[in-house]
Amino acid sequence: MQRNRLGDTDLHVSKVCLGTMTFGEQNTEADAHSQLDFALERGVNFIDTAEMYPVMPRAETQGSTERFIGSWLKKSGRRADVVLATKVAGPNPSMHWIRGGRNNLDEANIRAAVEASLQRLQTDYIDLYQLHWPSRNAPIFGNNMFDPSKERDSVPVEATLEVLGKLVEEGKIRHIGVSNETSWGVSEFIKQSESRGLPRIATIQNLYNLTARGFETSLLDETCYRERVSLLAYSPLAFGQLSAKYLDNPKAHGRLTIFPPGWSPRYLRPAVLAAAAEYAALARANGMTPAAMALAWCYSRWFVASTIIGATTLAQLEENIGAADITLAPDLIGAIDAIHARLTNPGQ
Repeated sequence: MQRNRLGDTDLHVSKVCLGTMTFGEQNTEADAHSQLDFALERGVNFIDTAEMYPVMPRAETQGSTERFIGSWLKKSGRRADVVLATKVAGPNPSMHWIRGGRNNLDEANIRAAVEASLQRLQTDYIDLYQLHWPSRNAPIFGNNMFDPSKERDSVPVEATLEVLGKLVEEGKIRHIGVSNETSWGVSEFIKQSESRGLPRIATIQNLYNLTARGFETSLLDETCYRERVSLLAYSPLAFGQLSAKYLDNPKAHGRLTIFPPGWSPRYLRPAVLAAAAEYAALARANGMTPAAMALAWCYSRWFVASTIIGATTLAQLEENIGAADITLAPDLIGAIDAIHARLTNPGQ
């Protein structure tokens, strides 16, 4: 499988990344180990997780995902064969089970998060350590307009970078990245790292799929391309909407039906359903499943270093990885762009 370099680092990762946020909620430990074995057999060398996983977040399950990966690493002995990425949670008082709901991107919290992740993962280093969401007020998770009334005290970027720099020096993490970030945030991280001699972010893990292409205009050219920050695209199937399973059966088993209604409202917008229906029809007219076309499109984007996929069954995982071998014809890409021009970013 094709491998891409992350930023200016020595990390070379498969263009398909195994996302693991179902481990511990929708997938058992045995399921998780089977998925990890299968992914590596198919050429995947990149695993992404987070301290708050699985999703949906609950006190009873928090940390299970990393524990399942850790038990697999110990059993398989394949730590050297994978690039392992995890994340520290940003501030969210409602998640009281993570450091009493007082989590932020300061030294005490980041150190506590790293130590706990290392223990659960049963490793002594993390290849890519990411900030799951910003400390400051920022329009993320489907909130597309900045709201100054939501301003809050936040940890300065330079303070966060300083502790990450110490952890790099200590050998506990190798490289760093951000997630759910904005163009201002990326630019500020780069500025502070260069002016203070601190670690430089290598990656940004942001939403990117057929219904959410905002990265192409908000972050790609003048920020991430010029600053050599690699995109790790998450939610390439828009929480399953782009697989068309909910179009075919609104009660299909999946995150949008088993989690509380409204937990991810952006994926339930009428315009998302309309766009998903058009993309599904286009895929089927060209002899593909909707999921395969959506993923093949994401894999083919020149600026996507790796696409983070998730599955609850091995059959789904096989289809998702297999889509990396599909080449979309130029006229099909043109048809995709035509739908996007009419139904622009409803899932952003």
